[in-house]
Amino acid sequence: MLPLTAEWVAKAEADFATATREVRARRLPNYDAACFHAQQCAEKYLKARLQEAGIAFSRTHDLVTLMNLLQPPEPVLLGLLSDLRLLSAFGVAFRYPGAAADRAMAQDAVRRCRTVRAALRTSLYLPSLP
Repeated sequence: MLPLTAEWVAKAEADFATATREVRARRLPNYDAACFHAQQCAEKYLKARLQEAGIAFSRTHDLVTLMNLLQPPEPVLLGLLSDLRLLSAFGVAFRYPGAAADRAMAQDAVRRCRTVRAALRTSLYLPSLP
């Protein structure tokens, strides 16, 4: 694995840890942060996959745009299109006043992130993790 790919993976795993910690918090959970970090985890795994393939990408947070850079997109990722679309919205939706995530939304975001994470870890030939 390329060193920069490994850095993307490490950052993705840090975001995953934050998302899961916040969704599980009993005292003062930050569901907005759980949703945001779930999106960030998926984004960084996609960027890791692109980096490993030598495919240039711009500064975007749109997960579907990143997925489409893998031409043709990997079949397993096409199956995750609805998850990627929903997670993309979480990259911005709760960062500003006017909207807030609740526990169910945060749990859904982390569940979808876990699915995307597993698929991309497989694509990168990394061992599966809980």
